[in-house]
Amino acid sequence: MDAGRNPRERYRAQVRDEVKRHAWEQIAANGVTALSLNAIAKEMGMTGPALYRYFAGRDELITALIRDAYRSLADTVRAAHEAGTTAVALAAVIREWALSDPQRYLLIYGTPVPGYHAPDDITAISDEILAVLLEVCGTAEETPQSPFDVFLGMDRRWAGKLLASSPTVHRALSFWTRLQGVLSLELSGHLTPMGFDPGLLLAEEVADL
Repeated sequence: MDAGRNPRERYRAQVRDEVKRHAWEQIAANGVTALSLNAIAKEMGMTGPALYRYFAGRDELITALIRDAYRSLADTVRAAHEAGTTAVALAAVIREWALSDPQRYLLIYGTPVPGYHAPDDITAISDEILAVLLEVCGTAEETPQSPFDVFLGMDRRWAGKLLASSPTVHRALSFWTRLQGVLSLELSGHLTPMGFDPGLLLAEEVADL
């Protein structure tokens, strides 16, 4: 990738990567709300104004972190799907991705950052993940089976422009909420005192669909 860049572009990319590394360290230590470009500049031996040449502000830095996180997850999900994974196995793959870097997972699926609004390209990447879920959870049943199926047929906000029957959207949404529920409880430590493997619980929840 760097082969096509000139020295200035390579240096800029290296600085941006270093800024993001320090940002993740700050988030791990104090949470995303405490993210400070000036503090990062000090750690890097730079002035605040110098660092702002690489990121215009906190929101641009957060966007870069979120974009990287979603891109990583979307690529992981797509690779698993193309390898022919089942819904249960896909849930395990996503769990492994989340456990490998909890702060990355919590940034995109944890408490929203106050005052921050993600740009449209972030939504486009998250839609790639949703598209895989709809494929994995696809069902040939086209007749609405519940009041919620009927609602999903009339209100397409969750599935957006992606084509899928209401029962398929319902199943994918159930997959997603069960997955996120187990992951959120596991990463926050609430399942630890219970003494069982959360991976087994997640597999059971997904298989139950």
